[in-house]
Amino acid sequence: MSEQELEPQHRNIVRKLVFAVVGMFGFAFAMVPLYEVLCEVTGLNGKTNSRAITQVPEGMVADEERSVLVQFVTRNDPNMPWAFEPMEHSVRVHPGEIKAVNFRVRNDTDQDMVSQAIPSLVPGQAASHFKKTQCFCFDQQPLAANSEQIMPMIFYLDPALPKHLTTITLSYTLFDITDRVNGRAGEVAAR
Repeated sequence: MSEQELEPQHRNIVRKLVFAVVGMFGFAFAMVPLYEVLCEVTGLNGKTNSRAITQVPEGMVADEERSVLVQFVTRNDPNMPWAFEPMEHSVRVHPGEIKAVNFRVRNDTDQDMVSQAIPSLVPGQAASHFKKTQCFCFDQQPLAANSEQIMPMIFYLDPALPKHLTTITLSYTLFDITDRVNGRAGEVAAR
């Protein structure tokens, strides 16, 4: 092949490679939001609905013939100094029954702080049937220094919950997001 024939061929290969690199970058950038949507829709990875359900479906009736044990587990991220606990460690719920439970947080530090709770549900198959109408996990939770707060969570189990699921564990991990909320995340990362 002559030198003139190679140049257009090389340019074509370079264009294809640049297009492939841009495409891979775009795909990698979109993976996290796509994964979050997939987990929320399917209940994979124990993700529960992250948006409040403003009203219970009309005509929903509790299935009094069966009950499900719902257990609550809390833990803190290693950087979160608050005390965080469920006020009830478990409740029995009939699918279709609305239930309210409370969680307690206490900030024993001398600084005002902001937290965010991230939920996870086991077994993952139950996640799409666990419906929260109100939850502290929907919002950031500010708490003044040396104070305590009760945080409610109201939920129901969709009556379509598979009958073989008799125990569900809802766990929350509490994170300190004070720096991010105060706009200091960039300063902390730069140090």
